[in-house]
Amino acid sequence: MKRFGFGLIFGTVLTAIAIWLTVTYTGAYNIAASAQHTDAVRWTLDTTMRRSVERRAGDVVLPESFPDELIAEGAARYAESCVYCHGAPGQDPAKWSRGMRPEPPHLAEAAAEWRPEEIRWIIENGIRMTGMPAFGDHHKPDEIVALTAFVARLPGLTSEDFRMMTGDAADTDGNGVPAGGGEARDGDGIAPAPKAD
Repeated sequence: MKRFGFGLIFGTVLTAIAIWLTVTYTGAYNIAASAQHTDAVRWTLDTTMRRSVERRAGDVVLPESFPDELIAEGAARYAESCVYCHGAPGQDPAKWSRGMRPEPPHLAEAAAEWRPEEIRWIIENGIRMTGMPAFGDHHKPDEIVALTAFVARLPGLTSEDFRMMTGDAADTDGNGVPAGGGEARDGDGIAPAPKAD
């Protein structure tokens, strides 16, 4: 009986490896960003990502509460760059970000699913194969904490709250760029080619 059980397990593992290698080497799985993942792949990637973040965020230390000034600083930083992929209260993300797979979550709602420690870990480390960059290498720890404070506060904010926190930075100039500054972009949020003199 034990020999049969071992043979069944060994056969199952061998079959799984054969399927994995077949899919890998034949290119059978469509990796185009214009195609959605299958339900099984989406579930696998999402579950792996969530469990990985949860496990690694356990060591993150944050203040017990975030002062309003820190949240406002985070809002300004968010309006400078994050809003293009993640949107904001009353503001859709740039059209080009909708072509990313997985599609970046609209954080005005999705941030409620994460603890502040997990948000901090994601901002600092990014998430592979999602387009979410790691900000830890080029942002100071206090800047990451400010972004964390704002993103944790983001669910439930109104568009008016967001405008008050960010001032002119939340208002776009009609070309997909905050009026407060930043690189000029076309209507889809893509930087245009420089003009010849």
